[in-house]
Amino acid sequence: MDPRPAPSLPTGALFGVAYYPEYHQRDRMIEDLDLMVQASITVIRVGESVWSTWEPEDGRFELEWLAPVLDAAHERGIAVVLGTPTYAVPPWLQTAHPEIAGERRTGEPIPWGARQEVDYTNPTFRHYAERIVRRITARYADHPAVIGYQVDNEPGLELFHNHSVFTRFVRSLKRQYGDVGTLNREWGLTYWSHRLADWSELWRPDGNSFPQYDLAWRRFQAEQTSEFIAWQAGIVREYARPEQFVTTCLQYPRRGLDDRGLFTSLDVTAGNPYYGMQDRLDASVEKSAPNYWTTTGVAGLFRQADRLYSSQQDRYLVTETNAQAIDDASTNFPPYPGQLKQAAMAFVSRGAAMIEYWHWHTLPYGAETYWGGVLPHSLVPGRVYDEVSEIGAELREISPLLDGYEPDADVAVLWSNPSRYALQYMPPFTIGGTPDDESFEHVFDAFHAAVVETGRQARVLHLEQALERGAVEMARRFPVLVAAGLYVTTDAELAFLREYAEHGGHLVLGVRTGYADDEARARVDVAPPGLAAAAGASYEEFSNLEDEVTVIGSDELPLPLSAIGRYWVECLRPDGATTLATYAHPRFGDFAAVTTHEHGAGRVTTVGCVPGRDLARAVVELVDPRPDDGATTATLPVTVASGTVRDGRRVRFAFNWSWDRTTVVLDEDVVEPVGGTRYPAGKELDLEPWGCRVFVSDGPSDQPHHPGDVR
Repeated sequence: MDPRPAPSLPTGALFGVAYYPEYHQRDRMIEDLDLMVQASITVIRVGESVWSTWEPEDGRFELEWLAPVLDAAHERGIAVVLGTPTYAVPPWLQTAHPEIAGERRTGEPIPWGARQEVDYTNPTFRHYAERIVRRITARYADHPAVIGYQVDNEPGLELFHNHSVFTRFVRSLKRQYGDVGTLNREWGLTYWSHRLADWSELWRPDGNSFPQYDLAWRRFQAEQTSEFIAWQAGIVREYARPEQFVTTCLQYPRRGLDDRGLFTSLDVTAGNPYYGMQDRLDASVEKSAPNYWTTTGVAGLFRQADRLYSSQQDRYLVTETNAQAIDDASTNFPPYPGQLKQAAMAFVSRGAAMIEYWHWHTLPYGAETYWGGVLPHSLVPGRVYDEVSEIGAELREISPLLDGYEPDADVAVLWSNPSRYALQYMPPFTIGGTPDDESFEHVFDAFHAAVVETGRQARVLHLEQALERGAVEMARRFPVLVAAGLYVTTDAELAFLREYAEHGGHLVLGVRTGYADDEARARVDVAPPGLAAAAGASYEEFSNLEDEVTVIGSDELPLPLSAIGRYWVECLRPDGATTLATYAHPRFGDFAAVTTHEHGAGRVTTVGCVPGRDLARAVVELVDPRPDDGATTATLPVTVASGTVRDGRRVRFAFNWSWDRTTVVLDEDVVEPVGGTRYPAGKELDLEPWGCRVFVSDGPSDQPHHPGDVR
């Protein structure tokens, strides 16, 4: 057991920026920090991108350049998160040791000239990385401004095909399977004459065609990332003061990571949620736009927030997010007035304990020349700086209220990294005739978005986390549980889903759930495997959908004419279940689109397609019929997010995601923290276009809590 006391994590909400004074063309540190104070900024992140500044030549260290920044920040009451620079290797190291380059394919090194080109499992790289990490942390661990550390930056970008990585992969397979005979059986290597006689015959991943191999390879790559971060965190903790936290920042769609496993070695979750601004946040329209490392739509923004919470089921840090336009020179979409505050409060409402912008000033050079900071290229404070200042002032007011804050939850939605890996390798869906690399996300997002857009709140849990809690506890805390796209499952996980319903939970099954086992082998069983009896329905056939198909409702599930299924149909045949919806199609009309069936003390509702927006909303409203207990009976473009604090009060965040002025109606007496105005229940309050208002229960809330709200 670690004898160190638990670190001090933010109890309210820190507010800050990534700050790189070394990127300026002239010294303006004091001017910058004074402007930050005026903007109510309370934290900066420094140092993580400039190994060549810390160590310009092999063994020659320049450590003092940061000291004036930390000193001046501390004088102004600004805390510091100190980063280690191991994700951006200096030129002298890559020229002296080209063997540290990562390989995207066997024997093909990643070209130098960007960042994250290095194989961070390489022992030569580890030697130099350890040396610089020790030098920096030893120098600054005792500085009173430093409250925590960010080790590395957005790890997991690459899958490494280096010989040493492959060798360790083979060794890991030996430990797992014991002998090649077992591997042959478990991976089905009789197929296409791939049976191995010896471990030395295992082929490289470049030409692999077995999904079983790929799933093992992806899991192994994620373990390498987690091990690297844990290794570096261990070094930092040798120097860190007990109260200082250690984290890293994740870009969650990276292919080489498992967020749940990675954060087990760190003190707090942190990540970099970037989102599409302007009309991509208009809740009155459904835009077809990217939903990957940046997201599109209100629900996409909340999905990023909920995913951050899911890693440790606890509050988290936003280490980077939009200040102005982001991405390359062709994507200049700065936020409409009000959208920065909306996004910041959305993250806080779903558990963020820190909001930090990337970054303070817009760079005049480099790959990120058009990634806008709080200050524009001119470095003259303008509209964005003014809006950030307003956000800072409001967060300063509400921060004391957020001690022990836990976001509310109406519907739990399960996430599975192994299923995501498997559905990336063998995508079941196509878009425009191209296999869809985001097949898992499309299934997950259909249900998560419906929860958000119907005025409810989602709690995202990794399937492994739900299993650890147990079926009885999950049914008590989360009366509705969505299991959609969970392609890779163990027998124990399928048993958990059945038992959840048996103990009174309402299980919502989506497509592909349970179809494969833990080796990504299609289960030899009636589909949905292990769940057909509980669902009271099964399917033999499934089909891709080249065109959307209309879904027809029933008295129990009334649907608008716009209700559709997309991408995929599982041809459900009820066997005891009640059919709630069917397809308007000459063939697929033979099958149920949505069924429901009592199972034990609970119920299983099965959706046999990827539901479009209106179908998904109707299903969520059916399975969670409770009236909204937020600050309003919210309907789009208004959403309400809420959470409880230690003294029982509820903090509520009301958002207007549109150009149209609208109103909210309060359902109990509240106080608006900014200004301290009290409002009685029933009061109708304005929400400006792209507006956000925060309310706090005027005393402990007397509203009934959902079972998921209580620790």
